[in-house]
Amino acid sequence: MEFNPDNLVIQLCMQGMNLEDQNKPNEAAGLFLQAWQQATNNYDKFLAAWHLARVQLNNADSLDWYQAALDLALRVNNEAVSSAVPSLYASLAKCYQERGDSGNAVKHDELALASVSHPIDKGPFYHGTRADLQVGDFLNCGHTSNYQPELVMNHVYFTAQINGAGLAAALSRGSGGERVYIVEPTCSFENDPNVTNKKFPGNPTRSYRTQHDLKIIGEVTEWVKQTPEQLQLWREKLAGNKGEIIN
Repeated sequence: MEFNPDNLVIQLCMQGMNLEDQNKPNEAAGLFLQAWQQATNNYDKFLAAWHLARVQLNNADSLDWYQAALDLALRVNNEAVSSAVPSLYASLAKCYQERGDSGNAVKHDELALASVSHPIDKGPFYHGTRADLQVGDFLNCGHTSNYQPELVMNHVYFTAQINGAGLAAALSRGSGGERVYIVEPTCSFENDPNVTNKKFPGNPTRSYRTQHDLKIIGEVTEWVKQTPEQLQLWREKLAGNKGEIIN
């Protein structure tokens, strides 16, 4: 299951988030409800339920939607969704705490802690760049960010989605061609906190980072490439992003 921006449910949720940014919560909630009604599988329902839970004004409604999102996440049971489970338990704990149910609040806080784990994604993994590298080379941290040149990165980033790596290559600084390498982690890695449980629950783009080397074991030359217009929109979005990179 791959995160697809062309998915109708995802598009509706993104439109809803844009309305939230414009301080139009009621209109946003309407789009999230429309996304729920349009969803045809558990993954899409999970995404819509999570957004609906966030915008409820009533504690009981929030609790119901977070519980629905959790139930759906457990049914989907894949790597992109599993990283949302601890935060869903934590959100339920908060709902119970607000309604004075300390027993269920403590129970769900404990479940949140118990469900935290390292990613178990088996890949294959990809890294997009404009650097000219060879099979057998190693990627490592300590280089400047492609998006904030003044920032030295403490991690090296990679993804299990080839098209995401291709987009990263297209947006990378440098004069070389777009390259997508197949990489292999040499040690432990973690979910990328810059995207996990942010705009969407879990780690839908299956994006990861590590402080250890990534070994290049191959290269791919075919992926779905963005149009020049789409790339320009991405560049404008990155240029306008005022948030800090979690480094």
